[in-house]
Amino acid sequence: MAVTTYIVDKDGNRIDASTATIPANRDFRGAWSLSETVISEDLTKAKEIFKDKVREVRGPLLAAEDVVYMKALEADDATAKAASVTKKSALRDAPAASAIASASTITELKAAWDTDVLGDSPYA
Repeated sequence: MAVTTYIVDKDGNRIDASTATIPANRDFRGAWSLSETVISEDLTKAKEIFKDKVREVRGPLLAAEDVVYMKALEADDATAKAASVTKKSALRDAPAASAIASASTITELKAAWDTDVLGDSPYA
C-alpha cells in the first residue's frame, strides 16, 4: 500500500506532495499558498512571519539591554544610559522597519533583517 504525503497551505488546502511544485526553501512555510499544483509564498503572510521572528529574537536582546541600562543608572553614567536607550528604541522599532514593508520579493524580505540591531539572520 502506497502512502501519500500531502502538503497543506496557509488556507488549509492540500495537495499530493509528489505532484506539487514547491518553493526551494521552507523559511516561510506558513505563508505557502496553493494554486493548482504550484505552491508559492504569500508575501503579505511572509512579512507577518518575518515580523514575528524579529519579535522573538529581540525579546532576549531587550532583556539584556535592560541590565546594561540598570548598570549605567547605578553608575550614573549618562553616556551609557543614552546609548542603551538608543539601542532599546532600535529593538522596539525593528518590526516596523521600512525595509520589511517595502520588500516586494521573498529575497528582499530576507535581506531586510537588520544584523546591526538583531544580530545574525536566521534567513542567511
